[in-house]
Amino acid sequence: MSVLEKVKELREVTGAGMQDCKNALKENDNNIEKSIDYLRKKGVLKAAKKSSRDAAEGLIIVGENKENITLTELNTETDFVAKNNEFISFCSNISKISVNANSTDELNNLKIDNSTVKDAIINLVSKIGENIKLRRFINIKKDSFKTGFYIHNKASDTAGKIISVIRYKSKEEKSQTLADNVCMHIAAMSPMALDEKGLDKNFIENEKKIIEEQVDKKGKKPEILEKIINGKLNKVISENTLLNQSWVIDQDLTVKKAIEKFNKENDDNFEIIDFHKFKVGEGIEIKKMDFSEEVKSLTK
Repeated sequence: MSVLEKVKELREVTGAGMQDCKNALKENDNNIEKSIDYLRKKGVLKAAKKSSRDAAEGLIIVGENKENITLTELNTETDFVAKNNEFISFCSNISKISVNANSTDELNNLKIDNSTVKDAIINLVSKIGENIKLRRFINIKKDSFKTGFYIHNKASDTAGKIISVIRYKSKEEKSQTLADNVCMHIAAMSPMALDEKGLDKNFIENEKKIIEEQVDKKGKKPEILEKIINGKLNKVISENTLLNQSWVIDQDLTVKKAIEKFNKENDDNFEIIDFHKFKVGEGIEIKKMDFSEEVKSLTK
Protein backbone atom coordinates (compact mmCIF):
# COMPACT_ATOMS: atom_id res chain seq x y z
CA MET A 1 0.00 0.00 0.00
CA SER A 2 1.40 3.43 -0.96
CA VAL A 3 1.99 6.22 1.59
CA LEU A 4 -0.87 8.20 0.04
CA GLU A 5 -3.24 5.26 0.47
CA LYS A 6 -2.15 4.88 4.10
CA VAL A 7 -2.81 8.58 4.71
CA LYS A 8 -6.26 8.15 3.16
CA GLU A 9 -6.99 5.10 5.33
CA LEU A 10 -5.76 6.82 8.51
CA ARG A 11 -8.01 9.80 7.73
CA GLU A 12 -10.99 7.47 7.22
CA VAL A 13 -10.25 5.69 10.50
CA THR A 14 -9.63 8.78 12.62
CA GLY A 15 -11.22 11.78 10.94
CA ALA A 16 -7.93 13.68 11.52
CA GLY A 17 -6.54 16.22 9.04
CA MET A 18 -4.28 15.18 6.18
CA GLN A 19 -1.14 16.85 7.58
CA ASP A 20 -1.71 15.30 11.02
CA CYS A 21 -2.05 11.88 9.38
CA LYS A 22 1.10 12.36 7.27
CA ASN A 23 3.11 13.39 10.33
CA ALA A 24 1.76 10.50 12.41
CA LEU A 25 2.66 7.92 9.76
CA LYS A 26 6.12 9.46 9.30
CA GLU A 27 6.81 9.23 13.04
CA ASN A 28 5.58 5.62 13.26
CA ASP A 29 7.12 3.87 10.21
CA ASN A 30 3.79 4.02 8.34
CA ASN A 31 2.13 1.75 10.94
CA ILE A 32 -1.61 2.54 11.09
CA GLU A 33 -2.27 1.27 14.64
CA LYS A 34 0.77 3.06 16.13
CA SER A 35 -0.23 6.22 14.26
CA ILE A 36 -3.70 6.12 15.85
CA ASP A 37 -2.13 5.96 19.33
CA TYR A 38 0.30 8.74 18.34
CA LEU A 39 -2.56 11.03 17.29
CA ARG A 40 -4.37 10.31 20.55
CA LYS A 41 -1.27 11.11 22.60
CA LYS A 42 -0.93 14.40 20.72
CA GLY A 43 -4.55 15.20 21.57
CA VAL A 44 -5.66 15.17 17.92
CA LEU A 45 -8.10 12.34 18.71
CA LYS A 46 -10.22 11.84 21.79
CA ALA A 47 -10.58 8.12 21.11
CA ALA A 48 -9.89 5.63 18.38
CA LYS A 49 -12.98 4.63 16.45
CA LYS A 50 -14.05 1.10 17.26
CA SER A 51 -14.17 -1.52 14.50
CA SER A 52 -13.00 1.08 12.00
CA ARG A 53 -11.16 -1.46 9.89
CA ASP A 54 -13.87 -4.10 9.69
CA ALA A 55 -14.32 -4.80 6.00
CA ALA A 56 -15.62 -8.34 5.41
CA GLU A 57 -19.21 -9.10 4.39
CA GLY A 58 -21.50 -11.96 5.37
CA LEU A 59 -23.91 -12.75 8.20
CA ILE A 60 -23.94 -13.66 11.88
CA ILE A 61 -26.26 -16.59 12.70
CA VAL A 62 -27.93 -17.46 15.99
CA GLY A 63 -29.09 -20.96 16.94
CA GLU A 64 -30.93 -21.98 20.10
CA ASN A 65 -32.43 -24.92 21.97
CA LYS A 66 -33.20 -25.55 25.65
CA GLU A 67 -29.56 -26.14 26.60
CA ASN A 68 -27.52 -23.91 24.27
CA ILE A 69 -27.41 -20.74 22.25
CA THR A 70 -24.88 -20.45 19.41
CA LEU A 71 -23.32 -17.71 17.31
CA THR A 72 -21.74 -18.41 13.91
CA GLU A 73 -20.06 -16.04 11.46
CA LEU A 74 -20.18 -16.85 7.74
CA ASN A 75 -18.13 -14.47 5.59
CA THR A 76 -18.67 -13.63 1.93
CA GLU A 77 -16.67 -11.40 -0.40
CA THR A 78 -19.51 -8.99 -1.14
CA ASP A 79 -22.71 -7.78 0.50
CA PHE A 80 -24.54 -8.78 -2.69
CA VAL A 81 -23.95 -12.46 -1.92
CA ALA A 82 -24.82 -11.92 1.76
CA LYS A 83 -28.28 -10.87 0.54
CA ASN A 84 -28.61 -13.87 -1.80
CA ASN A 85 -31.68 -16.00 -0.94
CA GLU A 86 -29.76 -19.25 -1.32
CA PHE A 87 -27.06 -18.00 1.06
CA ILE A 88 -29.67 -16.83 3.59
CA SER A 89 -31.43 -20.20 3.36
CA PHE A 90 -28.11 -21.94 4.02
CA CYS A 91 -27.64 -19.73 7.08
CA SER A 92 -31.07 -20.82 8.36
CA ASN A 93 -29.99 -24.45 8.09
CA ILE A 94 -26.77 -23.66 9.97
CA SER A 95 -28.90 -22.09 12.71
CA LYS A 96 -30.85 -25.32 13.17
CA ILE A 97 -27.88 -27.67 13.42
CA SER A 98 -25.32 -25.40 15.11
CA VAL A 99 -26.62 -26.24 18.60
CA ASN A 100 -25.22 -29.77 18.12
CA ALA A 101 -21.62 -28.52 17.80
CA ASN A 102 -19.13 -27.39 20.42
CA SER A 103 -16.41 -26.03 18.13
CA THR A 104 -15.85 -24.73 14.60
CA ASP A 105 -14.38 -28.09 13.57
CA GLU A 106 -17.41 -29.96 14.92
CA LEU A 107 -19.77 -27.60 13.08
CA ASN A 108 -17.83 -28.07 9.82
CA ASN A 109 -18.30 -31.83 10.13
CA LEU A 110 -22.01 -31.86 10.98
CA LYS A 111 -24.39 -33.20 8.33
CA ILE A 112 -26.49 -30.80 6.28
CA ASP A 113 -28.48 -31.92 3.21
CA ASN A 114 -26.64 -35.28 3.01
CA SER A 115 -23.17 -33.72 3.17
CA THR A 116 -20.96 -32.10 5.78
CA VAL A 117 -21.21 -28.37 6.39
CA LYS A 118 -17.67 -28.02 5.03
CA ASP A 119 -18.63 -29.73 1.74
CA ALA A 120 -21.94 -27.85 1.57
CA ILE A 121 -20.02 -24.57 1.73
CA ILE A 122 -17.77 -25.74 -1.14
CA ASN A 123 -20.87 -26.60 -3.19
CA LEU A 124 -22.41 -23.21 -2.39
CA VAL A 125 -19.21 -21.46 -3.51
CA SER A 126 -19.34 -23.28 -6.85
CA LYS A 127 -22.99 -22.23 -7.34
CA ILE A 128 -22.64 -18.60 -6.32
CA GLY A 129 -19.13 -18.07 -7.68
CA GLU A 130 -17.76 -16.27 -4.64
CA ASN A 131 -15.67 -17.38 -1.70
CA ILE A 132 -17.58 -18.21 1.51
CA LYS A 133 -15.86 -18.92 4.81
CA LEU A 134 -17.05 -20.22 8.17
CA ARG A 135 -14.93 -17.87 10.24
CA ARG A 136 -15.88 -18.43 13.89
CA PHE A 137 -18.36 -20.15 16.16
CA ILE A 138 -19.28 -20.25 19.83
CA ASN A 139 -21.63 -22.50 21.78
CA ILE A 140 -22.91 -20.77 24.92
CA LYS A 141 -24.19 -23.18 27.55
CA LYS A 142 -27.29 -21.83 29.28
CA ASP A 143 -26.47 -23.70 32.53
CA SER A 144 -29.99 -23.03 33.92
CA PHE A 145 -29.61 -19.26 33.31
CA LYS A 146 -32.04 -17.33 31.14
CA THR A 147 -30.85 -15.91 27.81
CA GLY A 148 -31.76 -13.10 25.46
CA PHE A 149 -30.46 -12.00 22.07
CA TYR A 150 -30.83 -9.14 19.62
CA ILE A 151 -30.26 -9.17 15.84
CA HIS A 152 -29.21 -5.90 14.18
CA ASN A 153 -29.75 -5.44 10.41
CA LYS A 154 -31.82 -8.61 10.10
CA ALA A 155 -31.54 -10.78 7.00
CA SER A 156 -33.88 -13.36 8.57
CA ASP A 157 -35.22 -14.36 11.99
CA THR A 158 -31.90 -16.04 12.76
CA ALA A 159 -29.30 -13.95 10.91
CA GLY A 160 -28.06 -10.37 10.67
CA LYS A 161 -24.98 -8.12 10.67
CA ILE A 162 -24.63 -7.99 14.47
CA ILE A 163 -25.99 -10.37 17.11
CA SER A 164 -25.56 -9.88 20.84
CA VAL A 165 -26.42 -12.45 23.52
CA ILE A 166 -26.67 -12.27 27.30
CA ARG A 167 -27.04 -14.88 30.00
CA TYR A 168 -28.87 -13.57 33.04
CA LYS A 169 -30.81 -14.58 36.10
CA SER A 170 -34.23 -13.30 37.10
CA LYS A 171 -37.39 -14.56 38.81
CA GLU A 172 -39.72 -12.35 36.74
CA GLU A 173 -41.02 -13.21 33.26
CA LYS A 174 -41.31 -9.51 32.40
CA SER A 175 -37.52 -9.24 32.72
CA GLN A 176 -37.26 -10.62 29.16
CA THR A 177 -37.96 -7.12 27.84
CA LEU A 178 -35.10 -5.71 29.92
CA ALA A 179 -32.83 -8.52 28.70
CA ASP A 180 -33.72 -7.75 25.06
CA ASN A 181 -32.99 -4.06 25.63
CA VAL A 182 -29.62 -4.89 27.20
CA CYS A 183 -28.78 -6.94 24.10
CA MET A 184 -29.77 -3.99 21.89
CA HIS A 185 -27.55 -1.74 24.03
CA ILE A 186 -24.60 -4.13 23.58
CA ALA A 187 -25.05 -4.14 19.80
CA ALA A 188 -25.08 -0.33 19.77
CA MET A 189 -22.39 0.47 22.33
CA SER A 190 -19.92 -2.44 21.92
CA PRO A 191 -18.72 -2.79 25.53
CA MET A 192 -15.44 -4.65 25.92
CA ALA A 193 -16.34 -6.28 29.24
CA LEU A 194 -19.09 -6.56 31.84
CA ASP A 195 -17.13 -4.54 34.43
CA GLU A 196 -13.59 -3.37 35.15
CA LYS A 197 -12.48 -6.84 36.29
CA GLY A 198 -13.16 -8.16 32.80
CA LEU A 199 -11.02 -5.58 30.98
CA ASP A 200 -7.63 -6.57 29.60
CA LYS A 201 -4.90 -5.12 31.85
CA ASN A 202 -2.83 -4.24 28.78
CA PHE A 203 -5.73 -2.11 27.48
CA ILE A 204 -5.93 -0.21 30.78
CA GLU A 205 -2.16 0.33 30.91
CA ASN A 206 -2.04 1.57 27.32
CA GLU A 207 -4.91 4.00 27.95
CA LYS A 208 -3.18 5.27 31.08
CA LYS A 209 0.04 5.94 29.13
CA ILE A 210 -1.91 7.86 26.49
CA ILE A 211 -3.68 9.95 29.15
CA GLU A 212 -0.37 10.68 30.93
CA GLU A 213 1.07 12.06 27.69
CA GLN A 214 -2.08 14.09 26.96
CA VAL A 215 -2.28 15.80 30.35
CA ASP A 216 -0.66 19.24 30.72
CA LYS A 217 1.71 18.78 33.69
CA LYS A 218 2.92 22.38 33.99
CA GLY A 219 2.42 23.86 37.45
CA LYS A 220 0.47 20.91 38.80
CA LYS A 221 1.35 19.03 41.97
CA PRO A 222 1.88 15.24 41.65
CA GLU A 223 -1.23 14.46 43.72
CA ILE A 224 -3.36 16.75 41.50
CA LEU A 225 -1.93 15.14 38.35
CA GLU A 226 -2.70 11.69 39.74
CA LYS A 227 -6.28 12.73 40.45
CA ILE A 228 -6.73 14.10 36.91
CA ILE A 229 -5.21 10.98 35.29
CA ASN A 230 -7.30 8.61 37.43
CA GLY A 231 -10.43 10.61 36.63
CA LYS A 232 -9.81 10.36 32.88
CA LEU A 233 -8.91 6.67 33.16
CA ASN A 234 -12.10 5.93 35.11
CA LYS A 235 -14.06 7.60 32.31
CA VAL A 236 -12.40 5.31 29.72
CA ILE A 237 -13.18 2.28 31.90
CA SER A 238 -16.82 3.38 32.27
CA GLU A 239 -17.20 3.91 28.52
CA ASN A 240 -15.94 0.38 27.80
CA THR A 241 -17.70 -1.67 30.50
CA LEU A 242 -21.34 -2.66 30.06
CA LEU A 243 -22.57 -1.98 33.61
CA ASN A 244 -20.97 1.48 33.68
CA GLN A 245 -22.03 2.70 30.23
CA SER A 246 -24.85 5.23 29.82
CA TRP A 247 -28.07 3.29 29.22
CA VAL A 248 -29.27 3.68 25.61
CA ILE A 249 -32.91 3.83 26.77
CA ASP A 250 -32.27 6.58 29.33
CA GLN A 251 -28.96 8.48 29.13
CA ASP A 252 -29.39 9.75 32.69
CA LEU A 253 -28.86 6.21 33.98
CA THR A 254 -26.00 3.73 33.68
CA VAL A 255 -26.88 0.15 32.75
CA LYS A 256 -26.20 -0.83 36.36
CA LYS A 257 -28.59 1.86 37.67
CA ALA A 258 -31.26 0.84 35.14
CA ILE A 259 -31.06 -2.75 36.39
CA GLU A 260 -31.23 -1.60 40.03
CA LYS A 261 -34.30 0.50 39.18
CA PHE A 262 -35.98 -2.47 37.47
CA ASN A 263 -35.25 -4.75 40.42
CA LYS A 264 -36.64 -2.25 42.91
CA GLU A 265 -39.83 -1.64 40.91
CA ASN A 266 -40.44 -5.34 40.23
CA ASP A 267 -39.02 -7.00 43.36
CA ASP A 268 -36.64 -8.92 41.11
CA ASN A 269 -33.02 -10.11 41.25
CA PHE A 270 -32.11 -9.45 37.60
CA GLU A 271 -28.36 -9.90 37.09
CA ILE A 272 -26.26 -10.17 33.92
CA ILE A 273 -23.98 -13.20 34.11
CA ASP A 274 -22.07 -12.54 30.87
CA PHE A 275 -22.51 -11.41 27.27
CA HIS A 276 -21.24 -12.13 23.77
CA LYS A 277 -21.38 -10.06 20.59
CA PHE A 278 -20.49 -11.06 17.03
CA LYS A 279 -20.27 -8.41 14.32
CA VAL A 280 -19.63 -9.30 10.69
CA GLY A 281 -15.99 -8.74 9.79
CA GLU A 282 -14.94 -7.71 13.29
CA GLY A 283 -11.15 -7.63 13.47
CA ILE A 284 -10.62 -8.59 9.82
CA GLU A 285 -8.24 -6.39 7.86
CA ILE A 286 -8.75 -6.56 4.12
CA LYS A 287 -5.69 -6.04 1.94
CA LYS A 288 -6.26 -3.03 -0.27
CA MET A 289 -4.85 -3.29 -3.77
CA ASP A 290 -3.33 -0.29 -5.51
CA PHE A 291 -5.60 0.75 -8.42
CA SER A 292 -2.85 0.27 -11.02
CA GLU A 293 -2.06 -3.16 -9.59
CA GLU A 294 -5.76 -4.06 -9.72
CA VAL A 295 -5.90 -3.10 -13.42
CA LYS A 296 -2.75 -5.18 -14.09
CA SER A 297 -4.30 -8.20 -12.33
CA LEU A 298 -7.33 -8.01 -14.63
CA THR A 299 -5.14 -8.18 -17.74
CA LYS A 300 -3.24 -11.32 -16.65
